[in-house]
Amino acid sequence: MPILALFTGDIDKSQYDALRKEVGWETNHAAGGIIHAAGVDDAGKMHVADVWESPDALNAFVGTRLQPALTKLRLPTPNVEVFPVHNLNALSAIDRYKLDR
Repeated sequence: MPILALFTGDIDKSQYDALRKEVGWETNHAAGGIIHAAGVDDAGKMHVADVWESPDALNAFVGTRLQPALTKLRLPTPNVEVFPVHNLNALSAIDRYKLDR
């Protein structure tokens, strides 16, 4: 069953960009990852929404790639809320944001 994972915490945009580079999720796609979106709030903190094929896929990514990168960069572990996906739509406009084109 797919899940929605919402990540919040005390990571700013520059730290997020360093984490992106370290983890390499845009060039070395995580098994089971479906979609990743990130935004910055008014206080400059990052918020991330991911959809994963399963809790196991998310846990494998966090355990083998995300947490080691957070530790290496000395970044705080984000808060994560996980929910079963009830509905998921990928609309045609998504094509312009895909990395695999």
